[in-house]
Amino acid sequence: MIPVYEPSLGREELENIVEAVKTGWISSRGKFIPEFEQKFAEYCGSTYGVACSNGTTALHLALTALGIQKGDEVIVPTLTFVSTANAVVFTGAKPVFVDSNPNYWCIDPERITSAITKNTKAIIPVHLYGHPSEMKAIMRIAKENQLYVIEDAAEAHGARCYNQKIGGIGDVGCFSFYGNKMITTGEGGMCMTKNEEIAEKMKILRDHGMTPKRKYWHDRIGFNYRMTNLQAALGVAQIKKLDDIICKKRMIAEGYQKKFEELETKKLITCHPEMPWAKNTYWMYSILIEKNFPISRDTLVKRLEEENIETRPFFYPLHVFPMYNTGKKFPISEELSKKGINLPSSANLEEREIHHITEKIYTIINS
Repeated sequence: MIPVYEPSLGREELENIVEAVKTGWISSRGKFIPEFEQKFAEYCGSTYGVACSNGTTALHLALTALGIQKGDEVIVPTLTFVSTANAVVFTGAKPVFVDSNPNYWCIDPERITSAITKNTKAIIPVHLYGHPSEMKAIMRIAKENQLYVIEDAAEAHGARCYNQKIGGIGDVGCFSFYGNKMITTGEGGMCMTKNEEIAEKMKILRDHGMTPKRKYWHDRIGFNYRMTNLQAALGVAQIKKLDDIICKKRMIAEGYQKKFEELETKKLITCHPEMPWAKNTYWMYSILIEKNFPISRDTLVKRLEEENIETRPFFYPLHVFPMYNTGKKFPISEELSKKGINLPSSANLEEREIHHITEKIYTIINS
């Protein structure tokens, strides 16, 4: 089976884990945590990194630290993983969905303004499948309307918008280090910010609301959202590889693109886009199965699985889920969701495997 994704782990990750175990620092204290926070913040062009237990808790920490609460509204794209909206609901606020831009699949800035009400407090752009949202336009809208911007960067470590690394553009940038992300700590997440006050709030909130100046004194409701030193030990090793991983994944994307040139010319598929202002990291190399394709997207997924090639469909748009369904339609996101497929995208993928995958797709088309 060629997996849709697998982590890129090596000797240094193992050495760091062994060191953490030998020293006994395996929980939420130890040298690797502040080192990982500092190095990843520097990588993202930010100032403060606040490590936490996963990408969802990173979003919840950011929203809570920014004061988002019951009665507030937060604008999110409907085409994203469910945690983006769930984190908003955790605060008591309401997620307000916005459709995608058809050219690059992320939230459409032109549709954000009409979704803003007197209750809107923040926007969460999601950098979907490695392609950045159009942050210049989003930041302008946020400034004009005095809104916070929380970047959901779980899928786009190292991506750029107008040559600026994502995650360090908004008020807070939130990352995931799940096992299938660009770099991994198994589980884990991190919040980026240039605001010291916000960073300190998030650090206190992740540790049960305990004040750092008075041990076991809690002056607010907090959470147990801490990252372990074992996880951070992986992260310290992983971040050294990130630029190489991005380079490899862009080469993989180029390989797919060349193989699919004929199919795209015939309008059978649409390849993963990259806008002129963007640097896509291609976390998942994704294509759209167009109406002229001889079989359905779901049938293609099944046929590839029979050939031991793992794929996955795009996310369902959030507004179709029972808890978020208001009856409103978002046609672009709905169409993207029905057409989209993520192909094997690991940085470990070899050229011969790309050839094998694409040849199987051509064979399926011609059979």
